[in-house]
Amino acid sequence: MGEETATAVATAAAPQQGRRKTRIGTVVSNKMQKSIVVAVVRRVRHPLYKKYFNKTKKYMAHDETNDCKVGDTVRIIETRPLSARKRWAVDTIVERAK
Repeated sequence: MGEETATAVATAAAPQQGRRKTRIGTVVSNKMQKSIVVAVVRRVRHPLYKKYFNKTKKYMAHDETNDCKVGDTVRIIETRPLSARKRWAVDTIVERAK
């Protein structure tokens, strides 16, 4: 009986594996081999003045096939650290640059 409750408690206490984070952004640089820089824009509301403005963050992402061009809209997903600054990888190209 003691083992059954211990197993049930261990199963209930085990953290569930979550989904990987994803971001959608625009490729701003592809000058590196198998790497791109993606700018992700998000709308933020100022806490005091209540005005909305854009905040941009740049992520380095792994592009295995060197398929992304500057201006492409891409979806990147979180992955294990691939280098000192790369923790994201290209999932799909949402829209090609015109």
